[in-house]
Amino acid sequence: MNSAKRLLHWASGIMVVLGTGHLALASLLTRQQITGWAERGLWATVPLLPTKEGAVQAVESLQSKAAFWGGPGCFSVPLILLGCLIWHLAGRGTALPARIGWALAAWGAVGGVLLVPSPFFALTASGVLIILAARSANRPGADRT
Repeated sequence: MNSAKRLLHWASGIMVVLGTGHLALASLLTRQQITGWAERGLWATVPLLPTKEGAVQAVESLQSKAAFWGGPGCFSVPLILLGCLIWHLAGRGTALPARIGWALAAWGAVGGVLLVPSPFFALTASGVLIILAARSANRPGADRT
């Protein structure tokens, strides 16, 4: 296995672990709201618009929204899918553009600075690995196997 493929496999593994870990942790921390969704029926159970009822309903509504946007509505699922796609492309020997790595590294750095301590910096490492893989794939005489 060449170095670019190995770097991309590591980067994609980090993304899949981060996304899966986030979903698992969010599910554990908000299991009360998630079970409430199942009890009320899943259709339109997370309100999009503010309700006109009292403060108790508003607090429950905010908790439900936070559980949704922190769990299934967050970027965990797309991060897992992106990690799987990068793993697949690496297995086929397809080079990834460095700008994908730069975008992930920037997102991880901004998120890591804003939310300390957090695993966002691992996403920065994943982005850097993609950048390094793109550079090694573009090198003249790079191992293309």
